Amino acid sequence: MMEPARTATIASPLRRVATAVVFIPVFVWVVTRAPAWMFPALVSAAAVGALSELYRLFAHAGQPCNGRLGILLGLALVVSFEIAGGNAAVVPALPALVLGVAVAAILTAPVLTGGKPATEGVALTLLGLLYVSWFLGHALLLRHLADGAGLVLVLVSVTWVGETAAYAVGSWLGRHKLVPAISPGKTVEGALAQLVASIVAAVVFGPGWLLPSWTMGFAAGAGAILGVVGQLGDLAESAIKRSVGVKDAGGLIPGHGGVLDRIDGLLFNVPALYYYVRLGTGA
Repeated sequence: MMEPARTATIASPLRRVATAVVFIPVFVWVVTRAPAWMFPALVSAAAVGALSELYRLFAHAGQPCNGRLGILLGLALVVSFEIAGGNAAVVPALPALVLGVAVAAILTAPVLTGGKPATEGVALTLLGLLYVSWFLGHALLLRHLADGAGLVLVLVSVTWVGETAAYAVGSWLGRHKLVPAISPGKTVEGALAQLVASIVAAVVFGPGWLLPSWTMGFAAGAGAILGVVGQLGDLAESAIKRSVGVKDAGGLIPGHGGVLDRIDGLLFNVPALYYYVRLGTGA
């Protein structure tokens, strides 16, 4: 009879694979073939899910914040990126305007509702807007650039190939802990594997397939940035979870935890790739 620990070790990667088999074709279809409204809808749904999980984490730790207001304003902020992405004349004016209104609304909410002022709760609510909605909203700007569909697919492919390499190499060969105080399971070997795999994936998926206008050097640069920045995003979420004493942000996605667990690296990588492309190509 197989030992329970051994069964769990096998089951987790299998659940990850099964989820990927279902999700990847759907995601590719949404980015490349679906009606134009579906990609913004997917990004908005991801933002709402991630914000809900983040605010629940804070509440679980006894750090309540204005979650409902944060989710509503966070959704409005994401939508503003979609509107701005379709009109170059208002980038980045509209998202900045919505963010400013959101900050003012969160700061004044206790005054208008007669609630007790709580600086910590206000700060945590604002953190959700900046960490989730502001970062993720850049995916909509990225999609509106020339070759936007290819850019989104390269972004996701490089990020997830790198994360998979880090998980595999770290599990099998990892010996040296990267930042044990924040994420005990992450290793130096896994981090290096993610960097190398990200560069290779960017070259393969970029000029080799989805973005033929990219040079090999530009693709390698993108891969290196995503391979490093994505790990910082992963560690940032791990630090938040560690601070509130939980392992996963949620359980919505089998084998991956919650929405926030699945997109933690993407949250940092989305604006990184957007500005790399804008500054590097003048797009």
